[in-house]
This record gives sequence, structure tokens and C-alpha cells, in this order.
Amino acid sequence: VVLSSCAQAPDSGDALATAEYREINDPAEPTMRAVFGFNRVLDSAVLKPVSKTYRDIAPETIRMGVHNFLRNLRSPVIFINDVLQGEIDRAGVTLARFLINTTVGILGINDQAAEMGLDYHNEDFGQTLAIWGIEEGPYLMLPVFGPSSPRDTIGLVVDFFLDPLNLMAFNTDRRWITLSRQSANAVDFRSRHYDEIEDLEKSSLDYYAAIRSLYRQRRKDEIRNGSIAPLDNGPEINMNTDFPVSAINEELSERP
Repeated sequence: VVLSSCAQAPDSGDALATAEYREINDPAEPTMRAVFGFNRVLDSAVLKPVSKTYRDIAPETIRMGVHNFLRNLRSPVIFINDVLQGEIDRAGVTLARFLINTTVGILGINDQAAEMGLDYHNEDFGQTLAIWGIEEGPYLMLPVFGPSSPRDTIGLVVDFFLDPLNLMAFNTDRRWITLSRQSANAVDFRSRHYDEIEDLEKSSLDYYAAIRSLYRQRRKDEIRNGSIAPLDNGPEINMNTDFPVSAINEELSERP
């Protein structure tokens, strides 16, 4: 009953409630909450204990090297989306980072480019669609993959096929490469943000709503490339600090 009332459209005469309902834009909330519950069970049973063990056993230098390596693998997809968005300068940074880190940085294990002032940034086809004027659509909670939208779900699929490593893996019947990479990304993300995620879950009155809000704010920030939103957009939480739970979207974006 509670979940049904969350998603039920308000009376047309209640302007304030109607505006809030449209702002939330989560018409399938009861179903999305059920999927969210499934994802939490999966996290508790598999990802959380594996990530905690990995964090406790692997030294920080090893974990950082793995993180850098996985992030470097995303460079071709980021570069393509930089170009599609007309961000030529950022495309140059992405290309330079990939060349430097793949060679001098030993396949990206060491982020030598960052030490040279070439900082990492993320782009994906979901952001590209936003730049092209495609609306976000209603909020979605995907099984395993987490928070999304119709626009970002399309972007996720397109990015998958833009990724050279994925294409190689599927064309040579080595799908285990993609599965291993996805698993490594998930464990890397969860281990890096273990404590923060636990704190947010414990402190949130409505964990589902908190994730939904943080996800959307992170996406807005990424689409704007970190620039300040117009004042009439209302207050937002600053997501430039790689906030861990909004980084659920980061993990989604860094998936192959």
C-alpha cells in the first residue's frame, strides 16, 4: 500500500503535489523499489563481502593500480564520446592520457598523465544524448546495473558496442574477458567506497530515494562537465568530490 501510494499520480487539482510528482518522475516506483531490493540482496550476499575482503587483503598500492588499469580501458569510449559532443580539447586530453598511461604508465597501472596535469574525466553516450537534446525520461532501477534512465540505458548499450575490448572479446568468443572486467569494476568501486555507502544506507530515512536523488544530481553534473548550474535550477548537493553513492553511476559508466 505504501509503495503504491508513492507512485500514484496526485489529484489534478493539487498543483504542488503534481509538480512534485513530475519532478520525481518515477512512475514505476513500486517495481523499481522491488528491483532495488533485489540489488541490495545481491550486494549483501556477494559484492559487499567480496569487496571487503579485497580491501582488507590487497595493499592500497595494488588496489590503486587495478583501479587505474580498469579506468584506462575506458579511454577509447570516452574519446569517442568527447568527439561526438564536440569537446575536441577534452578528446585531446583523453587521447594523451591513454597513450601516456598505456606506455609509460605500464598499461595504465600508474596514472602518469595525471602527474603531468592531464586529469581524468568521464564521458559516455548517455551524456552525449543529453548534449544532443534527448530527454532523460523516467527513473529506472536496473537489475544488477543499478540506477538509470531510458536515455542512460540506451547509452550503456551503445557504449558497450563502442568499446574495442568488448568487440574483440565477442568476436573471438572470449566473453569471459567482458564478464571479468565487469566484475572487477564492481569490486573496485564497492571496495573504494565501502564505508561511505554503509554510512549513507544507515543514515538515510529512505535509501531508495537518496540513491535516486544522488544519481540524478551526479548525471547533471557530468553532463555540465562540472560547471555551475543556473540559479533557477534550485539547490543541489555538490557532486564534484566523486561522492561514493552517486559514483554508483560512475561504476555504471566505467563498465565495459
